[in-house]
Parts: sequence; C-alpha cells; structure tokens
Amino acid sequence: MKFLRSVKDEMKKVTWPSGKQLRRDTLIVIETSIIFAVMFFIMDTLVQNVFAWILG
Repeated sequence: MKFLRSVKDEMKKVTWPSGKQLRRDTLIVIETSIIFAVMFFIMDTLVQNVFAWILG
C-alpha cells in the first residue's frame, strides 16, 4: 500500500501538457518520421543503383 500511495503522490507532481502543446508535439514527431523515411528511401535507392551499376 505504501507503494501505491507514493505513486499517487508522484502523479500529483506531474505537469501534463496542454491539448495544444500535445497536438504540436505529435505533429513534429510525425513530420520528423516522414522526413527520415523519405531520406532513408532515397539513400537506399541510391545505394541499390550504385551496386547495380558496379556489379552490372
């Protein structure tokens, strides 16, 4: 029971983000993920083409 009380006390100290901040941060994570996915796709395609040219 002491553990549950400490968890409850600690949860009261947490600063939760506002809805606006949460949406903004979520969009930043999604945008960053898309940018990295595109970068990896381009790099992978370039490496494949270089190897195909070397071996081909």
